[in-house]
Amino acid sequence: MAGVIELNSLEALEAYRFVWHRLWQDTRRADFFLTHEWFATYWRHFGQDKAMRVLLVESEGEIIGLMPLVLGSRATAFGPIRTLTYPLDDWSGFYGPIGSQPTATLMTALRHVADSAEDCDLLDLRWIDRRRTDGLRTPTAMRQMGMRPLAQPWMEYPLIDLSLGWDGLQRARSGDRRREEDRLLRRLRERHHVRFERHRPAARRLGAGDPRWDLFDACVAVAERSWQGREATGTTLAHAGTRDFLRDLHAPAAQAGCLDVNVLFLDDRPAAYAYNYVHQGRVIGLRMGYDPGFKAVAPGVVLLRLMIEDSCARGDVEFDLGPGRTPLKQSWTREVAVSYRYTHYADSFRGRLLRLRRWWVDRFVAPDALLARRSA
Repeated sequence: MAGVIELNSLEALEAYRFVWHRLWQDTRRADFFLTHEWFATYWRHFGQDKAMRVLLVESEGEIIGLMPLVLGSRATAFGPIRTLTYPLDDWSGFYGPIGSQPTATLMTALRHVADSAEDCDLLDLRWIDRRRTDGLRTPTAMRQMGMRPLAQPWMEYPLIDLSLGWDGLQRARSGDRRREEDRLLRRLRERHHVRFERHRPAARRLGAGDPRWDLFDACVAVAERSWQGREATGTTLAHAGTRDFLRDLHAPAAQAGCLDVNVLFLDDRPAAYAYNYVHQGRVIGLRMGYDPGFKAVAPGVVLLRLMIEDSCARGDVEFDLGPGRTPLKQSWTREVAVSYRYTHYADSFRGRLLRLRRWWVDRFVAPDALLARRSA
């Protein structure tokens, strides 16, 4: 019979670091956000006002899966509510159980949650990849535990299907757009010495893992010179909280073989950057920016083109450009991935009020409008 080991501190979690890594390697469509390194760094930066609930599922003496959860409080019209959710906070698009047995992991972990539900007002499982990995696994498991999940599309992410190859991608795009990019690249090379650097180290276990701090600093320098440097709040690379968080993750991502840093240099000066993570040929875009001093030659457009062409040459299979449908992203994409949210409200007076409010919003506000607003 399956059971659960619940861990509530980084110290307790450290003993299971290698177990987590083994399970991560067996996870379908795994990415860096599902690693122990991501969670531990996330907790050190954002865990001060939260409670950790990492659930390890054990069957016949072997840990077969884990489900990292965090319990936090957020303000609502009915006062603060205690919410149990995944530790992602929209840093990326998708999350879920870790390991090769997600169904058993979900069922056992949610049974454990249901038995100790008195400490939260709602279970809010966001960032579910319904189409490619989850299917209806999450809401089905919730219902079998006596919960009543409400489903909602959460955010959307434009995707580039790199399996088409460079020539296939170009044939699928507008001829005018291709010619404009050719002209921009030609003009850039006429005016400047152009150097495109992409750093994607192999994992430390393979004798690699160099973080190339010079390229991280180049990304920050571009972000600070752009409009991002003038924003007092937010999650841009120029914002101190985001910069420090990603800096602390930079070396671990490199050592895991999940780092993908792209910088376009013009006359040896960084002019545009794209900071990504990658695993098994699937690239996830985190932050992009360009130096407004080079705006006339569109360095951001050129960098994206060079990066996608290089990805095709490397054999990458997919590029997640991050939330939001900007014209630049739409010029490359024909597909949009959508994450889902499944919410169960506690059977209490406040829980019933929150569920009623959610029903009202879902009934009278267009889902597409909410989806676009969250993804902007």
